[in-house]
Amino acid sequence: MREARVIRALGAMSGTSLDGVDAAVVETDGEVIAAFGPVAYRAYSADEQAVLRGVLGKWPGDDGLEEAQALVEAAHHEVLSGFADVDLVGFHGQTLAHDPEMRGTHQLGDGAALSERLGLPVVWDFRSADVRLGGQGAPLAPFFHFACAKWIGASDPLAFLNLGGVGNLTWIDPSHARPEDEGALLAFDTGPANAPINDLVHARLGLAYDKGGQLAARGKVVDGALELFLDEPYFLKMPPKSLDRDAFADMLELVRELDNADAAATMTAMAAAAVMRGMEHCPIPPARLLVTGGGRHNPVMMQMLRAGLDCPVDPVEAVGLDGDMLEAQAFAFLAVRVARGLPTSCPATTGVRAAVGGGILSGKR
Repeated sequence: MREARVIRALGAMSGTSLDGVDAAVVETDGEVIAAFGPVAYRAYSADEQAVLRGVLGKWPGDDGLEEAQALVEAAHHEVLSGFADVDLVGFHGQTLAHDPEMRGTHQLGDGAALSERLGLPVVWDFRSADVRLGGQGAPLAPFFHFACAKWIGASDPLAFLNLGGVGNLTWIDPSHARPEDEGALLAFDTGPANAPINDLVHARLGLAYDKGGQLAARGKVVDGALELFLDEPYFLKMPPKSLDRDAFADMLELVRELDNADAAATMTAMAAAAVMRGMEHCPIPPARLLVTGGGRHNPVMMQMLRAGLDCPVDPVEAVGLDGDMLEAQAFAFLAVRVARGLPTSCPATTGVRAAVGGGILSGKR
C-alpha cells in the first residue's frame, strides 16, 4: 500500500439522468475526509443530451460511439480544467450499458486521453475489475458514504439514498472501523428513480425532467399500474443487486393510457415504492435516511418517502453535505483509494467475491 497522505482529488460524475457533468474536490487520504473543496457543473445542452440518448445501450465496439465519446471527453475536460492545485482526478465516464451477469458494464470515455489533455493523473474504469470478480459493479459510492457517516459523527446505523437515474441505497453501521469490515455496509440499487420520469416528460412534453415535481403534484397515483410494477421479480431478489438505466423500460407502457399528470404521479410513486421495498432488506432499521441526487428536489417524491417510511427522511444538506455533488465527491475519494491500493467495493456492496480495488491509473503522480 502506498503511503497515506491527504491529497486534493478532483472527481467527476455524469449520471444516467444525462443532465450534465458534476465536478468536486475532496481532500482525503482515501480513508478519512479532511475537507471538501470547490465544485462546478457543466450542463449538457438539449442537442448534447440527444447525442447521448442515441447511444444508450451500446457496448464497446458498437457503431456510432465516436461523436458521443468526443462529447463526453470534451465536456469533462471543459469543467475539470477549471480547477487548480489538484493532485489526482477520478473520472467515472458516462454509463451507456450495464449487464454485469452477461456482458459487463460500459462507461464511455478514455481516461488516458483525458489525463494527457489535463496533464494530471486520472483514475478511471472503476467498475470493470469488480465485474470480472463476480460483482455487480455497482453501486460504488458506499465506501464514500461510509466516510461521510464518520465525517458527520454518526453513531447509530443510518442509510444514504441516492435518487439519480436509478435509485441506490447504502445502509451503514458506523461503529465499524473500515467499510470492508463484515457488517459495516449493505448496498444495492432499489429500482428506477428519475430516469423513467425524465423519459416520460421528454417524450410527451419535450421537457428534460419534472421540475419540482410540478406535473406529478397535479396528478393522482393509479394503484393498478403501481401494483403491476411491484410484481417485478427484481424486488424479491436479495441484495447486493444492480440495474441498468433502462432495466424497467416497460414502466412507460404501464402508464401509456394515463394523462400526463397521472402518469408522472404514478411513476414517482413507483420510484418511492421501490425504495420502501428496498428498506426491508436493511439488517437493522436505520435511524434516519439521508437523500442525495436530483430526486431530493422533487417534493412529491420526498413526501411519498416520508409517508411510507418509519424513519426521518432528510436531504443530505441537513447534515452539511452537498447532495448535488456527492457522486462526484465519491469518485474523487475512490480515486485516492485506487492510487493507494485500497479496496473500493466488497461482497456487501456489489456481491464481489472479496474486497477489490477497481480502477485504472493513467499518467504519473
